[in-house]
Amino acid sequence: MDKIRCSWCEKDDLYRKYHDEEWGKPVYDDDTIFEFLVLESFQAGLSWYTILKKRGNFRLAFDDFNYKIIAEYPDQKVEELMQDAGIIRNRLKILATINNAKKFMEVQKEFGTFSKYIWSFVDGKPLINRRETLKDIPATTEISDALAKDLKTRGFKFLGSTVVYAHMQATGMVNDHVENCYCRD
Repeated sequence: MDKIRCSWCEKDDLYRKYHDEEWGKPVYDDDTIFEFLVLESFQAGLSWYTILKKRGNFRLAFDDFNYKIIAEYPDQKVEELMQDAGIIRNRLKILATINNAKKFMEVQKEFGTFSKYIWSFVDGKPLINRRETLKDIPATTEISDALAKDLKTRGFKFLGSTVVYAHMQATGMVNDHVENCYCRD
């Protein structure tokens, strides 16, 4: 019998694999959280599928998403990234990634880990939502609004409420698998 999944992932095997193995699974590791912050910020205005197809290229271009290295990128690296056809060549998003790497480490200093900070917005455990269909899933919530506002006051860029809510879904801070999806539980 075929598995029933959230319908958004049925485009191809890449999407199904991401849905089955990553989306909605709680992530407490700072390295992975940062990777998703980078990918989600680049996704702003584009489809997640576009980003997912380029994920390997992003990993190569951005030093395996090592925020300590990214925070030190010189102008020359920005120009190199602007020439990389394997990623989204948006100067503002590239500059935001460098900025966000610096801000990420500031949050780590304050809270011990970025994970402790971000998960505090959901009391350290995933919010389990009850969604019958994809239409029931909001683009933002009060929590994503509050988190995006706090990130902005801390100097983060390209992380508005919609991007933050997508990040919360991707990293399992919220479980938005529809009711009949086999990944729901």
